[in-house]
Amino acid sequence: MKNILAIDIGSFKTAAVIANYDETTSELSISGVGISKSKGIKRGSIVNIDNAAKSIKQAYLDAKRVAGVEIKKAIINVSTTYTKSIISYGIVNIPGNEIKIKEINRAIHMALHNANIPKDYQMLQAVPVGFKVDDMNDIEDPLGMSGSRLEVTVHIIVIQKSGLDNIKKTVRQAGLEIESLVSSIYASGLSVLKDDEKELGVCVIDIGATTSDLGIFINKALRYTDTLGVGSHHITNDLSIALHTPLADAEYIKLNFEKLIKDGEDLIEISVIGNEKEKQKASLEAVTQIISARIEETFLLLKKEMEESGLKNKIGAGIVITGGFTNFYNAKEIASEFFEGMPVRIGYPREINGLFENLKKPEFVCVLGLILYGIREGVNYEIDSNNRFITKIIDDKVEETITPTFEDETNNVKKEEKEELTSIVSTQKNEAGLIQKIKTWLGNLF
Repeated sequence: MKNILAIDIGSFKTAAVIANYDETTSELSISGVGISKSKGIKRGSIVNIDNAAKSIKQAYLDAKRVAGVEIKKAIINVSTTYTKSIISYGIVNIPGNEIKIKEINRAIHMALHNANIPKDYQMLQAVPVGFKVDDMNDIEDPLGMSGSRLEVTVHIIVIQKSGLDNIKKTVRQAGLEIESLVSSIYASGLSVLKDDEKELGVCVIDIGATTSDLGIFINKALRYTDTLGVGSHHITNDLSIALHTPLADAEYIKLNFEKLIKDGEDLIEISVIGNEKEKQKASLEAVTQIISARIEETFLLLKKEMEESGLKNKIGAGIVITGGFTNFYNAKEIASEFFEGMPVRIGYPREINGLFENLKKPEFVCVLGLILYGIREGVNYEIDSNNRFITKIIDDKVEETITPTFEDETNNVKKEEKEELTSIVSTQKNEAGLIQKIKTWLGNLF
C-alpha cells in the first residue's frame, strides 16, 4: 500500500489530502483531509515564508489526524504565476529500427537540451505533445513502432528560480519534503477533464481567489499555460469599496448572492466600513451591477488570453471552468455568453473512493489532481520536477520511473549510442510479484 500526500497552496486556502493506493489492485481511496486559511500568499505567490509554512503545516496536521498515517514527502502544486510555457523539439535516430522507451526518453531529453530557457528559469515539467516517426505525423504513442527517425514536440513548463527556492524553503519550514512539484493547471486538468475532451482540444480555466489559471489540452497533452491576476476575491473588494462596507460583509454578500436574489428583497442591511456597529441599506440591484461588471471583465480577459494562445481554432471540445469562482450564481451561463457559442461546462473533481463530501466541489480539483498525478494517472511520458523520466505504459498496475543518462547530441544524431536505465522507484520492498514484473521488463529491454 502506497500513501500519497498532496498539498494545494492557494491564495485563499491551503488544502492537504492523504490517499491510499493499492498498487496491486490499482484501487485509490482518500483517507484524510485538512484545510487551513492561507496566509503569506498573494496572487499565487509566497510573500511571507513563515506564515505560508504555518498554513501548510496546519493543513497537513489536520489531514494526518484524520488519516492516522504520517507522510513526510508531499506532491506540491506550483501556481502558474511562477511559470512560463516553452515549446521545443527533439530528433533522434533509432538503432535497430524499433522505437523503445529509451529512444522516447532520448528524444524528450533532446528537446529539453534544445530549449531556449531564460537564465532565471529552470525546467519544472517537460510533457510531449506530439511525435513524428520518419514521415508519419501526429503519432500519439510511438512505442514499438518501426522507423529510423523519431521526432518529438515537447511542452516545457519552466519556473522562476527564485520562486522555486521560496517554495522549497516554505515546505521545508513546514516540516515536510517535496516529492514532486506540479503545475497547478496541469493537476486541475487531470482531475476534471475527460479523455475525449483532451483529444478533441479543450481549454480548462481554474478561477481561484486572486488568480485564474488557463491551460489548453490538445491531442491529450497540455499544450499551453497562462495566468491572469483576477479571481473571486476581486468581487469582494469591489463590493467593499462600492458599498463602503467591511470586507467580511462584502464576502457574505458574494457567497450568499443567490439566496439574496431568491429571497426577493430589494434592500439588504450591511455594516459601514470603519464603524461596524453602524448599519446601512444597500440596493440589491446595485449589488448585482457590481458583481456582473467584475464577472464580465474576468471572462473578457480570459477570452483574450485564450485567443492570444494562437490555439483557439484547435479547441473542439469547448471550455471547462472550475475553481471556487464557479460556485457563483449562474457562472456557467455567464461564461457561455463570452466564448462565442463554444460549449461550456463546470468542472468537478473526478470521483475517488472515500471522497469527503466537502471535497466534491470545484475548488478542490487541483489538490485531487495532485493525488492522481501521484499514481501517474493520465501520464504516458514526462520529465518531472526531479529531472526523472517517467512513464506508465507497460502495465496499468506498474509505475516505472527511469533516470536516464543523457549524452549531448546535435540534430545529426549518432546511429549507435549507449544509454543506461538506472533506477526503478516507487515499488514496495515486500511486493515480490511487482519486482519480478520489473525485472522481466528490464530483461526484455536489454
